Parts: sequence; C-alpha cells; structure tokens
Amino acid sequence: MSSEYVLTLSCPDRPGVVAAVSGLLAARGCNITESQQFGDAVEGRFFMRVQFTAALPEDELRAALTALAPEFAMELRLHDLAVRPRVLVMVSKLGHCLNDLLYRMRSGLLEIDIVAVVSNHPDLRPLTQSYGIDYHHLPVAQETKPRQEAEVLTLVEHYRADLVVLARYMQVLSEDLCSKLSGKVINIHHSFLPSFKGAKPYHQAHSRGVKLIGATAHYVTADLDEGPIIEQEVARVNHTHSPEDLAAMGRDVERLALSRAVRWHAEQRVLLDGHKTVVFPR
Repeated sequence: MSSEYVLTLSCPDRPGVVAAVSGLLAARGCNITESQQFGDAVEGRFFMRVQFTAALPEDELRAALTALAPEFAMELRLHDLAVRPRVLVMVSKLGHCLNDLLYRMRSGLLEIDIVAVVSNHPDLRPLTQSYGIDYHHLPVAQETKPRQEAEVLTLVEHYRADLVVLARYMQVLSEDLCSKLSGKVINIHHSFLPSFKGAKPYHQAHSRGVKLIGATAHYVTADLDEGPIIEQEVARVNHTHSPEDLAAMGRDVERLALSRAVRWHAEQRVLLDGHKTVVFPR
C-alpha cells in the first residue's frame, strides 16, 4: 500500500538540491506527483515542495531525508497527507468566516478537522453545535485576559490542535500566547487602500471614497496584524456603494482569503521566508 506525502524544505541556494532530493526519492521507488521550487535571490535561500507516493515505511523515509539534510543545511518537514490537521477556531460575534470553514470542511472542500470552537461570546454556539463540534465560551476582560488565554492554551493541548484560526476573533492575543503558538495561528482582517484602523473601518473607507476593499490572511505574531502574509483578496467598489454594502462585500473577501490560507497551510503549501511567505498554490 502506498502513502502520499509532502516534503517541504528550505536551505541555502546552491546547485544540486533538486537532483539530490529527487534522486533520493527515485532510489527508494517513490513517485513524484507534484514539485515546485523557488530561489530567493535577495536572501540566497531555496524553497521546495515535493508531493509524492511511497510504499516504504515512513520512519525509513524520514531517516533517509534526515541523513541528507546536513549536506545542504536543509530545514525540512515530511507530512503524511492522510493525517488531516486538527483545527481550533476562535470567533467573537461575526459568524461568516466560521460558517464558511464549517461548510467547506463538511463538503470536502477543505481537508481539515475542526475539533472545537472558542469564543468570548455565546452567540455562535448554535451554529457550531449544529455541526456536532464542541463550543467553549470564554469571556475575556482586561483583568481576566491572562487566565482566559491560559484556558485557550489548555484547550489547544486538550484537542491536540495543529492550527488555531482566528475567524474574526476581535481580541488581540498577548505576546506570550503568540510566542507559544508561533507559526500555528492564522488571522483574517480587513485591509484597505488606504488602511483604516479602529472602529467602523467600512464607514471610514466609505467617507474617503475608496475604490478597493480587501482582506488579508496572515500568521499571527506579537506585532499586531503584521505577521507573514499568506493570502489577500480584493473587491472593486465605487461611489454607489453604501457603508453597509462595503461591509457585506468585505465579509465575502474575508471568507475567500481565510479559506485559501487555511487550505494552503493544511496542504503544506506555505513556507516561511523571514517576515514573508513562499506559497506554492495549485
């Protein structure tokens, strides 16, 4: 029986990396079904994603790749595609992104398992439980934030979550929590040209007559909304659109950007490149 794997790696850019990896896989009877690579000329680093089938035991394959890594100073990861990422979703009151992720998961469009939903409000409990998924209401205030975040971390560990998705969770994660979940949290937020922060961003955008609205999905870091960007989506608007129209259109682009980011993360298509990402979409 063959298994399907994804190998992702980064290393200093030099000749022979592709040949070494593909040769190793071929020598062990693996069949490469997809291969993408990118050389960052500015940073001098090489990135590669290889999807392949293999009949040999995973530990034997992993040992062979680990033995190859020092020659090229590789940082590599091997992932069995049969293992679906376990995802914990965090929300507040807006349910469009959560609803979209739940639908895509159930319909087979998103190969993840949403194992629990955490919210600082009770509003989205009926939606979540209609999918048979646990819902945890964890209210938060300034004085209770450390305790609430400790409970969040406990739930991440309890559900063995591989990824946390902030699906319009309207709270800022502390630097401590960002550090403990580094590289494992994806957020979605509106992004305008120009950018508007604070309350009622769509009303601000409307008053300035913007022509584009958008959304950005990114990994969460301690720098608010400045983590490595995974995906962005935009929609063109004009003077006939009301603030309510902009908000409705904004919800659509938020759904699209977030679902793509989660999908690409789940399929091991996103590699970190400093403050940026290298994304190998289909």
